[in-house]
Amino acid sequence: MNKRIARWLDSDVGHSFRSSPVAMLAAVIAFVCVFCAVFANWVSPHDPFNLAVLELSDARLPPAWSAEGTTKYLLGTDDQGRDILSALMYGARISLVVGLVSVLLSVVVGVALGLAAGFFGGWLDAFLMRLCDVMLSFPPILIALLIAGIGRALFPDAHGSLAFGVLIISISLAGWVQYARTVRGSTLVERHKEYVQAARVTGVPPVRIMLRHVLPNVMGPVMVLATIHVATAIITEATLSFLGVGVPPTSPSLGTLINTGRDYLFSGEWWITVFPGLMLVLIALSVNLLGDWLRDALNPRLR
Repeated sequence: MNKRIARWLDSDVGHSFRSSPVAMLAAVIAFVCVFCAVFANWVSPHDPFNLAVLELSDARLPPAWSAEGTTKYLLGTDDQGRDILSALMYGARISLVVGLVSVLLSVVVGVALGLAAGFFGGWLDAFLMRLCDVMLSFPPILIALLIAGIGRALFPDAHGSLAFGVLIISISLAGWVQYARTVRGSTLVERHKEYVQAARVTGVPPVRIMLRHVLPNVMGPVMVLATIHVATAIITEATLSFLGVGVPPTSPSLGTLINTGRDYLFSGEWWITVFPGLMLVLIALSVNLLGDWLRDALNPRLR
């Protein structure tokens, strides 16, 4: 493992990372956020969703540095007495899981359809591209809202994993178009190159040519797009949760936490909304900066 890390640091991409202070700072911030989210059960000072330990008398306490604050709750508490710092860690976990899984599903669907459209062409290419044009004519958040609403109408009693599944599918179906168009354009270039023609002449099946020869050469732009799309998916999930069509209230994400403190924002309890909003901004900004660095690192013209 150490040899692989050393080899990566000596590569062009590793050198680009080591020479970019912005990329390293973004990586540190993203690592801290992901670490706190993944290990929230161990690093959070309280369990904010354990009703047995909540104390309503501690509701809406300000941060520890305020006159009425206490070191027991460093970032204060919300209207139910939940520790804001602990709620941020648990909420970030939900936002990251939904964002990463939805992006993974979007990549699988978009890459598969884009690869088929670009390699086979004809009516399949025309149909998929017209479908992409229709999808792009609607804002992604509107598509996610529509699909989430249909899912809630079909499964009105959805709880737990089913509600998460509806949310992930709604975000995924709103994001696969970009991957399909990107892969389709790269595949149109790759399918006319000599190595593809040689594989066809030797009798290699088309599916094997796509998966073994074309796919590895079109994944560079997909990796960059997926990195940036993670931040977009997290923000979309937060928006849906803020609007009340996201994750269940029993498992609030960052968007739900922001919505919870909205009613107290102008009554003095600003920390209930501001800290979840800052957490969301930090995650999205760090991921976007890493995506910008990866785009430049994988572009030979910018080296």
